[in-house]
Amino acid sequence: MNLQYEILKEHSKRQVVKIAGWIGSNPNRFKQLMELFLHGEPIEAQRCAWIVGYCGEKHPELITPWLPAILKKMQEPDVHCAVKRNVTRTLRYIEIPRKHLGKVVTICFNEIANPSSPVAIRVFSMYVLAEIAKQEPAIINELRVTIEQLLPYADGGLLACSRKVLKQIDKMKKIVV
Repeated sequence: MNLQYEILKEHSKRQVVKIAGWIGSNPNRFKQLMELFLHGEPIEAQRCAWIVGYCGEKHPELITPWLPAILKKMQEPDVHCAVKRNVTRTLRYIEIPRKHLGKVVTICFNEIANPSSPVAIRVFSMYVLAEIAKQEPAIINELRVTIEQLLPYADGGLLACSRKVLKQIDKMKKIVV
């Protein structure tokens, strides 16, 4: 498969599923995708992001070796929101290695607190932090405060997610105490 051609050919869920199916759990094919995602033109990175997210959900083991590069990519100036959205969505499905927890926590807190971040990125960041809190209960209070600061301004999906994550971390806090 000419991956670059297929990515640029059509931007649809059907195409994402087709390409992700071709990649499967094959690390060499995933590497081709990651090369385009990390070093391709902005439109290629944007389209690859959806496929990376889809592959990360189905085969999270493919993501872990690429985690430092993926985190760096999502912090590039003027990166398309699709990159951030799909990276944070993917982080929900992987076990984040301890050495990367600090960076992931910082990125997610920054996204939640950024009022110009799209709702999906903020929501996925909350879920990622809630998962990390299971391993690192020390962040529970900061997560609670950060979410509570959003509530007066939140609507729709952000409000629903905020309440759900608050309930989740309340349960964790009772277990930790």
